[in-house]
Amino acid sequence: MRYAICNEHWGQLPFAQVCERIAAVGYEGVEIAPFTLNEDPRELTEHDAIRVCKDARNAGIEIIGLHWLLTRPAFLHITTPDATLRRDAAKLGRHLARLCGMMGGKVMVWGSPKARNLLPEWNYDDAFARAAEVVRSVAEEAGRYGVTIAMEPLGRTETNIFNTAEETIRFCKLVDHPACKLHLDVKAMSDESKPIPQIIHESKDWFVHFHTNDPNLLGPGMGEVKYEPIIQALREVNYQGWLSTEVFKYDLGPDVIAQRSIEYLKQVMAA
Repeated sequence: MRYAICNEHWGQLPFAQVCERIAAVGYEGVEIAPFTLNEDPRELTEHDAIRVCKDARNAGIEIIGLHWLLTRPAFLHITTPDATLRRDAAKLGRHLARLCGMMGGKVMVWGSPKARNLLPEWNYDDAFARAAEVVRSVAEEAGRYGVTIAMEPLGRTETNIFNTAEETIRFCKLVDHPACKLHLDVKAMSDESKPIPQIIHESKDWFVHFHTNDPNLLGPGMGEVKYEPIIQALREVNYQGWLSTEVFKYDLGPDVIAQRSIEYLKQVMAA
């Protein structure tokens, strides 16, 4: 397993400088939120993809992929009955898949809770099927570029659909495309009734990416979650991908969070 971190932790700092700071701490990869590169990710170009790829390469790190895919524009949605909004969401997803491939990225984490929330009047099964149609369209394009869509279960305080790994695997099965798999996140799994190691074992045939963090919105080791059984479970299912740190509370500063997170992970990994 290798160490990565998400670039939005550093706010509006130029991407080249973010890469330098990430490398200096000891991370080998960076996960990119598209809105940090352009306020409207629809306007990102092939030139932008080449530029950020060069910035990462110059710092000696890899671009592992993208996340926060539908954060902006905020009106995009995948479960809505509005076919225009679903079409626009799929269009952006396909665009990002092409750019991700050009950057050398291999995974696109599909979280974006506000872009999938259900309204009370919507039928769950219908909304589930509408979302599958959108994601299948993106997966077809992503697969052509060697990119995998990693659907992310999120806690009940964030969204009211795809809240568990089990539900999200059922969704991936409905999408029915080899480029649509599962993503696991420690903060999100902490909201489930099952222990995290159990979720990891039950999801072993589906998950392709892993976020490290804590329910307190900080990094791994900075809250109550103990990572020893988590790392052990990842080893038992032979997970060999990235441990990508994603936090949501920046009071300590991105450099401090990055340093403390990787130090803790390395300590647990070495035990």
